Amino acid sequence: MASGVQVADEVCRIFYDMKVRKCSTPEEIKKRKKAVIFCLSEDKKCIVVEEGKEILVGDIGVTVFDPFKQFVQMLPEKDCRYALYDASFETKESKKEELMFVLWAPDQAPLKSKMIYASSKDAIKKKFQGIKHECQANGPEDLNRAYIADKLGGSLIVAFEGCPV
Repeated sequence: MASGVQVADEVCRIFYDMKVRKCSTPEEIKKRKKAVIFCLSEDKKCIVVEEGKEILVGDIGVTVFDPFKQFVQMLPEKDCRYALYDASFETKESKKEELMFVLWAPDQAPLKSKMIYASSKDAIKKKFQGIKHECQANGPEDLNRAYIADKLGGSLIVAFEGCPV
């Protein structure tokens, strides 16, 4: 079911920057986004970047000590959102970083909001070519390390964001 919602160019640019990782200098790496949250515009016609709802790689260890916990806390209790999270995880063989798309639809969100976000998900997913991992969360209990590790690779994952799972 399509909603006719558009995706802002800035959303696409942020996705591309997170996906490509063409960072060369330490300063550029610090400016790379670890997590970013998207919402619908006031008129509900466009998916935009939510102001102030991002975590930069350079913030980790300075103002953000647990980026995943901070990310979960940035999500609103009573409304829906889309998000991209640059997940760092380990398997028995290697360390990896891969993007995860999140549809946040908490149980306490209004039904109309849930319907608009669900029907607009295809619009944003079409712009996010190459996303390997996706999850829908209906509350903070759905966004725990074990659940995300399962979405990233199940029993192959031994650590997520530096913590054993």
